[in-house]
Amino acid sequence: MQGFDEIYNDLIMEHSLNSPNKKKLEKPTACELGHNPNCGDEIELQVEIENGIVKDASFTGHGCAISQSSTSIMIDILRGKTIEQAKKIIDVFAKMIKRERLSDSERKLLGEGVAFENISNMPARVKCALLSWHTMQDLLEK
Repeated sequence: MQGFDEIYNDLIMEHSLNSPNKKKLEKPTACELGHNPNCGDEIELQVEIENGIVKDASFTGHGCAISQSSTSIMIDILRGKTIEQAKKIIDVFAKMIKRERLSDSERKLLGEGVAFENISNMPARVKCALLSWHTMQDLLEK
């Protein structure tokens, strides 16, 4: 039987290698570039926002398994959310990465995003996990 860490590692690798979210959107309403100069990870987020709701999102770019899977999982979590809900979830994800204690309801908001909870134990990977989340935050603030 697999432990939680192994399941999360499998989830991260699956999203990194086979992300259905890694593509160009047909009709994005907003785009934002994200770059991590420490390791060279680069992403372009494309979002379709309609009536204040993240109707769809996708990404292109390159980077390590952590940045690619974090981006893919973030898109799955935020798709269908209002802009305000998306901003709240982004804040909760950042809080988790900073090792702040999360309530049960906050953990539930993150869904598969909790797979990155232990990234805070690997300081060199924190920026990789946060790249897309900060990029999405920038996009939603515009």
